Amino acid sequence: IVEMPNPSSQEVSSRDLTAPPAEPPAKKKRNLPGMPDPQAEVIALSPKTLLATNRFVCEICNKGFQRDQNLQLHRRGHNLPWRLRQRDGNAEPPRKKVYVCPEPACVHHSPDRALGDLTGIKKHFCRKHGEKKWKCERCTKKYAVQSDWKAHMRTCGTREYKCDCGMVFSRRDSFVTHRAFCDALAEESSRAQTNNTTQDEQNAMTSVAAAAAAASSPPPPPLTPSTKVVSPVLSLQSS
Repeated sequence: IVEMPNPSSQEVSSRDLTAPPAEPPAKKKRNLPGMPDPQAEVIALSPKTLLATNRFVCEICNKGFQRDQNLQLHRRGHNLPWRLRQRDGNAEPPRKKVYVCPEPACVHHSPDRALGDLTGIKKHFCRKHGEKKWKCERCTKKYAVQSDWKAHMRTCGTREYKCDCGMVFSRRDSFVTHRAFCDALAEESSRAQTNNTTQDEQNAMTSVAAAAAAASSPPPPPLTPSTKVVSPVLSLQSS
């Protein structure tokens, strides 16, 4: 029995071969740091409000929180009534908020370079314009953000990068930057020392050549006493 090919299957396979490949879905481009959405709401907070840690205070333990949501979650530990704001599905999506730096001379003070979240603008203000009150007891480095200080303390002294000049670094990028400068300085010093050595050798060779030339030249003829008789009369006239 000879089975005849199904023409419909041939058409489907030919269509699959000739059909163009499906294009992948276009990825949504993310804004660069400090380049917010033009439609976002720009919020400017004062340094006091930005750094405040007790905007929302627990009435039981007097612990302060910067966000009401964190306070509500904290109230559960005291068995107090708590509530979280629920988003209405039928309501319009909330307008995105961006935050500007309160320092007028800062580049992020402009709304065009605002940062997209409150935590980010707070850390930025502390790092760039705040007081560095967290100090490492091992290497005396200071930090304005506690999380940066904790991250440094986990690695300080455990991974050391030592330069030939004696300086020790706990971060590889700092060591690489210093090592490049140190190598350039050592190369310049070596080049200057080589030039001085070459100049000294040339001066020594010149002195040796001058001494050899003086030794090879014939000595001057010896002085012989004069046998000419000078008349006293002529001597008196000449004087």
